[in-house]
Amino acid sequence: MRPIPMARLIIQIYEVQTAREAEAIAALGVDHIGSVVLSAADWKRPGLREAIAAVRAAGARSSLIPLFSDPETIRRTLDYYRPDIVHFCDALPLGTDARPYCEQLIERQIRVKEKFPDVAIMRSIPIAPPGAAERVPTLEYSRWFQPATDFFLTDTLMISTSGAAASEQPVSGFVGITGKTCDWNMACRLVQNSRIPVVLAGGISAENVSDAITETRPAGIDSCTLTNACDGHGRPIRFRKDPGKVKHLVDAVRRTEEFLQ
Repeated sequence: MRPIPMARLIIQIYEVQTAREAEAIAALGVDHIGSVVLSAADWKRPGLREAIAAVRAAGARSSLIPLFSDPETIRRTLDYYRPDIVHFCDALPLGTDARPYCEQLIERQIRVKEKFPDVAIMRSIPIAPPGAAERVPTLEYSRWFQPATDFFLTDTLMISTSGAAASEQPVSGFVGITGKTCDWNMACRLVQNSRIPVVLAGGISAENVSDAITETRPAGIDSCTLTNACDGHGRPIRFRKDPGKVKHLVDAVRRTEEFLQ
C-alpha cells in the first residue's frame, strides 16, 4: 500500500510582538504567527494589537497566548486583540489531581468558544524529554481536551528524575520555550491517536525539522527559541527573531514535504 501523501504543513513561529517583525516573518512564508500577552496586569498593549493586525493583513493567521488564567481578563483580551487562535499552555498536574484541574480548564475553553466562536482554540499538551515519555500522561490529557480543542501543540515538559515536574520551567505555571526536544515517539503516538491537528513543538530548528516531520508526521511545526536571534554569548534573545533562521526552517519544511509526497 502506498503511503498517504502529506498535506501542506502549518509553519508556526513564536514570539512575535511588533507589527514590523510580523510583516517580515509573514513574508518568509510562515502560516501562523504567535504573540504573547505577558500578564493580566498589562494585557492591553496597542503595539501588540498592531502586530496581530499586521499578521492578518499579510494573509497569515495570528495566535495569541495569554500568560494568565482569569476568565474575565481572558475575555477582555480576546475582545481587544481578536486573534485567529487563542493558545492555552497552562502546566498540567501529573498526579491524582490532574483530572479535576483539567476539567476546569476544559470548561474555560468551552466558555471561550461560546463567546468567541470564530476564534480557534489551541491547547499545549506536555510531553517529557526523550526517554521519559511514560512519566507524563500525554495521551490521557489529549483525550480529555480533544472535544473542546481545535489544535494540539506538543511541548516539552522538563521533569525531575522522580517524575515530578521540574521547577525550572522557563515560565512558572506554563509549558514551553525550553528549546529542548520532546520525545518524538510519544509525539507520533499523539498524532496517530488525535482526531484534531497536532502541531509539533519543542526544540525545533532548521537542523532537526526534517527528521522531526519524518518521524512524527504532524499537521504542523512550531518554533520559538531556536529561531530567535542570539546575543554575543550565543544565548537566544526572547522576542527577537532571526529572519535567516526562520527562512532556513521554512525552506527545510517545504523540502521535506516535497520529499515525502
